Amino acid sequence: MSQKAKDFFEQYKAGKISRRDLMLGAGKLGISAATANFMLNAASTQALAADFDWKKFKGAKLHLLLNKHPYADAMIADLDNFKALTGMEATYDIFPEDVYFDKVTAALSSKSSQYDAFMTGAYMTWTYGPAGWVDDLGAYIKDPAKTNPKYAWDDVLPGLRASTAWNGVPGGALGSADAKQWCIPWAYELNSIAYNRKMYDKAGVQPPMNMPDLVEKAAKLTKDLGGPYGIGVRGSRSWATIHPGFLSGYANYGQKDLTVGADGKLKAAMNTAGSKAYHKLFIEMVQNSGPKNWSTYTWYQVGTDLGAGASATIYDADVLGYFMDGGDNKEKGNLGFHAFAPNPEAKAPTPNIWIWSLAMNSFGTQKDAAWYFMQWASSTEHDLFGATKTDFVNPVRASVANDEAFKTRLNKSYAGYVDQLAASSPGAKIYFTPQPLFFDVTTLWAETLQKMVAKEVPVDEGLDQLAATIDKQLKDAGLG
Repeated sequence: MSQKAKDFFEQYKAGKISRRDLMLGAGKLGISAATANFMLNAASTQALAADFDWKKFKGAKLHLLLNKHPYADAMIADLDNFKALTGMEATYDIFPEDVYFDKVTAALSSKSSQYDAFMTGAYMTWTYGPAGWVDDLGAYIKDPAKTNPKYAWDDVLPGLRASTAWNGVPGGALGSADAKQWCIPWAYELNSIAYNRKMYDKAGVQPPMNMPDLVEKAAKLTKDLGGPYGIGVRGSRSWATIHPGFLSGYANYGQKDLTVGADGKLKAAMNTAGSKAYHKLFIEMVQNSGPKNWSTYTWYQVGTDLGAGASATIYDADVLGYFMDGGDNKEKGNLGFHAFAPNPEAKAPTPNIWIWSLAMNSFGTQKDAAWYFMQWASSTEHDLFGATKTDFVNPVRASVANDEAFKTRLNKSYAGYVDQLAASSPGAKIYFTPQPLFFDVTTLWAETLQKMVAKEVPVDEGLDQLAATIDKQLKDAGLG
């Protein structure tokens, strides 16, 4: 490599030129993309090492517990840079999602020291944190002896930082001043509309503007397309049916799952007039325009139907649509993405989110070394690597989400994705009330949805029954 080329990378390391200017300059000098990317990653790793002793735990061997996911694949692909930076080895066990969380619970509940850090969803830490299974990471973040001064915690989107912090008090606000940082946001999924552009063109419709519009257009698509159904949403008897599109729309209408009284007691809020009106819209949509076996649908069926051309629209995780618009899916290249505010009176989307996060095992024996891994994996440098070179498509850091290389890459192949992400992310956070019966409450909610869609119970009556059942459970647990 010429001295001029080396000078470009040295200027980048010193912060004198931008990443974009670096890559443009490398291209003009005839440096291949592969070589430029290699040098860029090396320069980023060296830049990260400045002003912080990353080699403090050189020789340590960390063991991780990971869920099989493209986000995990992105991290695994970058582990050589972690080793070069720290001198540590990071090995891992990786399991598919249908067994993964059972593996986590088994390891933590048995107080095993086998794993130093692991992937988790923020909802799970509402159990793990109060149980003493994971450490509060706030102390690590604030300790200059343990955290790289360039870590830039404030660069992580505020809704994500708040959504992964809780004081452990049932009903306590996420991100409160006394909250503990039970996990670190690593990558996230917000819920919006992904749709088949060819099918929409055929039916002569535009992306839906709000929930009543979605109900109407999904019915028209179902009627006019002669085969594909209009809208895919989850329907299985699981907490995971409630948290994506359903709760995102519910929150946009200003509705809550629970209320917290002045005495701190929790009370179900699914049977308000506003909640009943929203449920009626959602149920009408599923009955008229959803799949015939909706009550069996998980994220997998919702996504694969879109990718196979069996559905015209999904209201689910934006990254689910992203993955269906690539690979060997039949509808690759035909999908579009659209920020969605269900309430006609809402000024902007307020999507509920799933946050893949990193947590520290309280029973681990290498906590400081594990924290080095966690801050590297959630650093700007790794976030940028994942966002520009792999499928880490919803960066948790504002600087990476605004990176021109990231936006240019997605705009080339994924119509509307960058725009929907920019429009949706400011209002993206967890809209549930944190409390220990979260999974029980949401599973009951999904069961009630099934009954109402199947016309086994009227909406008003079903929600009154649901609220009464949940109130009893809360009271029996000392929460209501």
